[in-house]
Amino acid sequence: MISAKANDIFLKAITNYKVLNTVDQPFTNPIDHSKDALGHLLYRKCWIDTVQWAYEDLIRDPNIDPKAALILKRKIDASNQDRTDTVEFIDGYFLKEFESVHPSSSATINSESPAWAIDRLSILALKIYHMHLETVREDASTMHKAACSEKLNVLLEQRVDLSTAIDQLLKDIASGQKYMKVYKQMKMYNDDELNPVLRKQKL
Repeated sequence: MISAKANDIFLKAITNYKVLNTVDQPFTNPIDHSKDALGHLLYRKCWIDTVQWAYEDLIRDPNIDPKAALILKRKIDASNQDRTDTVEFIDGYFLKEFESVHPSSSATINSESPAWAIDRLSILALKIYHMHLETVREDASTMHKAACSEKLNVLLEQRVDLSTAIDQLLKDIASGQKYMKVYKQMKMYNDDELNPVLRKQKL
């Protein structure tokens, strides 16, 4: 099942990041693209999400220097673009995987592509990892740990449901009951022709 593979790789990416636990560490993908293209993309996807999780924590520091905050905001913007590009690469993998499938006349389209569902699964892996840490935090109160344990149980249930839905979607696409139709993310704010502020700078 793809979801089981994804969940294993996501945990590996998160735990590998946490060894140094700094946004400045170099990225190395341990999964060989030539041997496992999907695994390579999944690992990269979750690494991007893990770094961005840390960025989002850092930028919420109420005492952050404004100049440092601006630099960090630019990094978050670049990370978001990298995340989107990687999701589209994952969808590209599935499009090629199912290119020989002929959908049935009654086939329907899903509300989101497989890769965007997997994107949510990666974020969920981070929520589960960090919520678990809150349940075992030595300086946290018993009440805090109990509340986080309840939240963790909900997140774990959500992962089961989302994993099941992803596997079912891929199964339906493979059998022709569903079909893929992928739209590129047409983000306008990074484009100096579409963003009026950036366009003005060119005049």
